[in-house]
Amino acid sequence: MLLLAASVAPQRVAAQQSVNVAEAVRGDSAGGGFVADILHWYDAHMNYWAVAGLMTVESSFIPFPSEVVIPPAVYVACNPESKGGMQVWLVVLFGTVGALLGALINYFLSLWLGRPIIYAFARSKVGRMLQLSEEKVQRAEEYFNDHGNVSTLVGRFIPVIRQLISIPAGLSRMNLGAFCFFTTLGALAWNIILALFGWLAYKAADPTVIEKYSKQLSVIIIALFAAAVAFLAVRYFIKKRKQ
Repeated sequence: MLLLAASVAPQRVAAQQSVNVAEAVRGDSAGGGFVADILHWYDAHMNYWAVAGLMTVESSFIPFPSEVVIPPAVYVACNPESKGGMQVWLVVLFGTVGALLGALINYFLSLWLGRPIIYAFARSKVGRMLQLSEEKVQRAEEYFNDHGNVSTLVGRFIPVIRQLISIPAGLSRMNLGAFCFFTTLGALAWNIILALFGWLAYKAADPTVIEKYSKQLSVIIIALFAAAVAFLAVRYFIKKRKQ
C-alpha cells in the first residue's frame, strides 16, 4: 500500500500542475495575469474573419500592431481544447489576405487622391491622431524610391514602413500585379514569423513568451533598420563628397 501511494502521489502532483497551467493559460485562475486574460478572450471570440479584419486594419494607415493578432491567435489554435477550433495554417492564410486588403486600401487611396492630398491628410489633425506625419510618409516614399518594387516586400519587416510602404507604391502607380505579389509574399513571411512565436509560446506553456520574443524581434528589426539607414547615409555622404 505504501509503495502504491508513493507511486500515485507524483502522478497526482503532475496532474494538478497541468490543471494549474491550463487554468493560468485560460485565465480561469486569479493568477492568470493580463496575457492569460487576452488569450482567454481570443479563445472565446477569435475566428478567421476576425484575424483577417484586424490584419486589414494593421496593414492600412490605421496604427495597429500585428504582434497582438497572429501570435495569440496561433497560440489558441495550437490548443486542441480551443473553442474556436482554428488551424494554424488558416490563421496565417487569413492574416495574409487581410494584410493584402489593407495594403490595397492604401494603394488605391494614394492612386486616386494623389500626393498633395495624401501629404495634406498626414499633416491634418486626423492624420496626427492616426500617428501619421509628413515625415513618415516622406520616409516611406524615399525608401520606395531607393529600393523600387521589392521595397513592398522588404518593407513588411520594418516598423512604420510596413504600414505605409503601399502609399508610395500607389503614388508611383506601381504595377498592381507586382504590388500584390510582393506584398503577399512579404506579409506571408512576416505572418509565418509571428506564427512561430505563437507556436513557441504554446510549446513553452508560458503566455509571456509571446511578449518576450515580440519585443526581442522588434529590437532586432529596429537595429537592422538603423544599420540600413546608417549605411545609406554613409553612402550618400561619400557620393556627395565625390561630386
